[in-house]
Amino acid sequence: MTASPRSSDDASAIDEIDEEDIVDRIFDAVVEQRLPPGTKLSESVLCEAFGVGRMRIRRALLLLASREVVDLHANRGAFVASPSPRQAREVFEARLALEPKIARLAVERATADDIANLSAHLLKEHAAHHEDSRQEAIRLSGQFHLLLAQIAANSVLLRMMKELVTRTSLIIGIFGAPSVTNCRDDDHERILDAFKARDGQAACDLMVEHLRVIEGSLELQNKTGGAVDLVNLFRRK
Repeated sequence: MTASPRSSDDASAIDEIDEEDIVDRIFDAVVEQRLPPGTKLSESVLCEAFGVGRMRIRRALLLLASREVVDLHANRGAFVASPSPRQAREVFEARLALEPKIARLAVERATADDIANLSAHLLKEHAAHHEDSRQEAIRLSGQFHLLLAQIAANSVLLRMMKELVTRTSLIIGIFGAPSVTNCRDDDHERILDAFKARDGQAACDLMVEHLRVIEGSLELQNKTGGAVDLVNLFRRK
């Protein structure tokens, strides 16, 4: 007896990747500038690319939209987000308003274990930069800033920073030159030195300088790209 073929929506979970994996791969492609802003993300083409059913793709696109990586338009579909230069500047205005104070609080509240964890994290950043892993460097540099917010021990500030770091990573992916990886790891090293010296004011001042350098490295013009072959980009090997 011949088994009936499975539809894509009925495919075994063993054969399919889950929504978070799809979200991660699309986000990585945006950050690595393989998916330009404004690229249409066709549901049917993504189904073919990832080998999953339409509902799984729709859930992944909803997750991406909630993280402001994708824009959903009624009757038009999903597109890679296209933050404007003004929106990018607003993100950095918000970070400049929050992060210097977060850095000061974190220095005041950091334990010896916290400082050791920051040191270990910087070793991972150094490795990512040395290996020219742009996506990993962007991810780790954002995590460094979230670690500071965690050490500051303010849950409200941490929630705000999670949103801002996600949006910054997208902005870096869109407006940054291919060599830009969000943060210079030597800047983070100097901030860590302020922690070791228990100098909250130095950490505050260094954070202001650091954020201004990142913003100044961006090319804040609207960028768009041509058509992208989503199947070849995402097809599982």
